[in-house]
Amino acid sequence: MSDALDDDGRDVPADGESIGELWVRGPMLFDGYRNGPRFAGEWFRTGDIASADAEGRHRIVGRRSTDLIKSGGYKIGSGEVEDALLAHPAVREAAVVGTPHDDLGEQVTAYVVARGLTGGELIDFVARTLSVHKRPREIRFVPELPRNAMGKVQKRLLSS
Repeated sequence: MSDALDDDGRDVPADGESIGELWVRGPMLFDGYRNGPRFAGEWFRTGDIASADAEGRHRIVGRRSTDLIKSGGYKIGSGEVEDALLAHPAVREAAVVGTPHDDLGEQVTAYVVARGLTGGELIDFVARTLSVHKRPREIRFVPELPRNAMGKVQKRLLSS
């Protein structure tokens, strides 16, 4: 069994849009971590952020620690924005982070490796599939994304 829950432990709406942390439970789970489990009662907090649809299916959109952007009262999973950006044929790579914004708290900022494209064109492109609050407010074109030795994008280096 699984649920997507908000910060207060309440179910998020099963609308396929609202996101929360994915909690799971069941006999298939392990007993816990050696130096302290992340269990809340019988539930295991995965650290993943997900949405749920009306049929009870969950879609993981990122990790709570690095991929959750809180902007203007909304919680936005950066993975969903990255997928929308990567759907453009000129975009080779994309990473999305929250950057400070005076009114919103954080704004959606995209770092993109692409050619022959403007930020406005790319924002218009993702506007076809993303809600207004999820669209990047800023596109920063970069020659490459910073990666660690395993090839994983180091998002913390982007917003610094």
